[in-house]
Amino acid sequence: MLLAFSVAPSGQPASAANGGPTPDASVHDAVAAAVKIVRESGLPNQTDSMFTTIEGEWDEVFDVVKRATEAVGRYGSRVSLVIKADIRPGYSGELTGKVERLEEAISATD
Repeated sequence: MLLAFSVAPSGQPASAANGGPTPDASVHDAVAAAVKIVRESGLPNQTDSMFTTIEGEWDEVFDVVKRATEAVGRYGSRVSLVIKADIRPGYSGELTGKVERLEEAISATD
């Protein structure tokens, strides 16, 4: 399975009054906390300006997404989570394989 997700906090974090993280116009600290969890998972992953994509089995991928979402939750009173998945049993290495096949198809049209 390939799963692309985007997670972001909104609202005032409960801990802001106690010296915890405070909201500002950027969510980079919250996103960094989520991406750190993804990278530490050991699953193949890739982050771009809009989404983080991870590859693995259903349970392990959703465990990582849950933990990343919980980490972001510390930065706000609400969390927005967007998920898109490509579920293709029996395939692995698709994080890079799909892009390689795309590039080959583009080159073939030249």
